[in-house]
Amino acid sequence: MREADDDKGQVSGEVIASRLQRLLRLMRANEHSAGLNPAQWEALRFVARANRFSNVPSVLTKYLGATKGTVSQTVKTLEKKGLIVKSRRPDERRSVALMLTPQGQAVLELDPWRRLVMSADELGNKARRRLGRNLAEMLEAEVARAGLPHFGICVSCRFFRERGRESHARGPHLCMLFDEPISSEEAGQLCSSHEYQA
Repeated sequence: MREADDDKGQVSGEVIASRLQRLLRLMRANEHSAGLNPAQWEALRFVARANRFSNVPSVLTKYLGATKGTVSQTVKTLEKKGLIVKSRRPDERRSVALMLTPQGQAVLELDPWRRLVMSADELGNKARRRLGRNLAEMLEAEVARAGLPHFGICVSCRFFRERGRESHARGPHLCMLFDEPISSEEAGQLCSSHEYQA
């Protein structure tokens, strides 16, 4: 049964937090599927969405807010299951990149959170925009309070320049922070160096 709003149609912060908590609990309950646990699902999702500047174990550790040891074990397990691979980063001897395997991409098709994606897609455009904007504001406030990195996508970053490297093979966009060309696909991926435009 749905919690009622007050008689003026107002919803308190407590009711919103309660609804979010219940929704997240329901989603988490489904994360023991496809032979994975919730931490492994989160790591797999991150690797799928992270750009080439952020797809490293240390950034995954920050993103999950977990210990280095926990993330190391999670990565090892996903490697053993054949869902991710580690590869040496060009020009960096001691750094590795985490990449999804084809099997990892196939497992993500079974992601239990896809049901939530479908529910969100069923909302009208206006409701989806409003909800997305409001959740982003709440998330940003919490991230700022905790002093954590933002993890946003390029197109909303102050360092992003659309069509800044149009003639480059890895372009057509530019990351001004790293002075690197960015493909259109990368422009929609997560980055730990993200800063919102002022």
